[in-house]
Amino acid sequence: MAKKTDIGGQAVIEGVMMRGKDKIAVAVRRPDGEIEVNVEYSIPLSKRNKFFSLPVIRGAVSLFDSLAVGLKTLSYSASFYEEEEESSFDRFLKKTFGDRADNIIMSITMLISFAIAIGLFFILPTYTANIIKKVNNNSIVINLLEGIIRLIIFFAYLYLISKMEDIQRVFQYHGAEHKSIFCYENELELTPENAEKFSTLHPRCGTNFLLIVMLVSIFIFSFLGWPNLLYRILSRIIFLPLIAGLSYEILKWFGKTENKYINILIKPGLLLQKLTTREPDRLQLEVAIMALKAVLYEDDAIFDKEKDDISENI
Repeated sequence: MAKKTDIGGQAVIEGVMMRGKDKIAVAVRRPDGEIEVNVEYSIPLSKRNKFFSLPVIRGAVSLFDSLAVGLKTLSYSASFYEEEEESSFDRFLKKTFGDRADNIIMSITMLISFAIAIGLFFILPTYTANIIKKVNNNSIVINLLEGIIRLIIFFAYLYLISKMEDIQRVFQYHGAEHKSIFCYENELELTPENAEKFSTLHPRCGTNFLLIVMLVSIFIFSFLGWPNLLYRILSRIIFLPLIAGLSYEILKWFGKTENKYINILIKPGLLLQKLTTREPDRLQLEVAIMALKAVLYEDDAIFDKEKDDISENI
């Protein structure tokens, strides 16, 4: 039986971010071919406070925490490939806020990204379903149609971005992240040769989480009726933390069980990852493994030696 771990991560631009129990590591392949590894000591927000660690609540907290960390690491990886000059808005923020400018920019970016996601996956399906309400006033039917519309938008979004050339590279690193974690869970030596044997589809993937959020939202919203459009839109936003918390607990449970019936239930999420992952090459696996090892070793000197050993074997 494979070892279970809570280590997770995400693909970034030409690299991988890994998050362990007390570290965040980002490994990026620089334009000159060398790998830059940045390690920060960071305990997840859900583990710093007893209240934030309670079931369901920890899921909602982890969602916003992960968004912040994800944007920060994406920004870090992009810094190696930036060619454009700073915008006048960026220069204004840096002049006004000084050292805090980067945090301000990240916060604004996170708010905009979150607003777009809410609008695209929650408000738009609700508004569309409200039009259908004029034809059929059955709240159960309307709720079901709203959920179907949300899923269609979600699938279409993933399909369209998966066709973008730049995103294909990111999805290869996403596959490398999964393969390296599988290698660690199966207690094999962390080498590109060993990691490439595993699947790119992992049950604890964020893609699974998003699909579970969509399905849980259909269930939760079906109990809220349909008094008017404004109420429906506000309810989607207000109940999002609860939906995220429940989805997190379901995903966590799925990731720790070997039950054959559960394995059937997670199949749709695994199949969906065929859109968000691609087979990586050994150089990409090397990057993912460096990020993973950086969060595993407490002694940085040991990591530095392992880093040199990996590079020599490529």
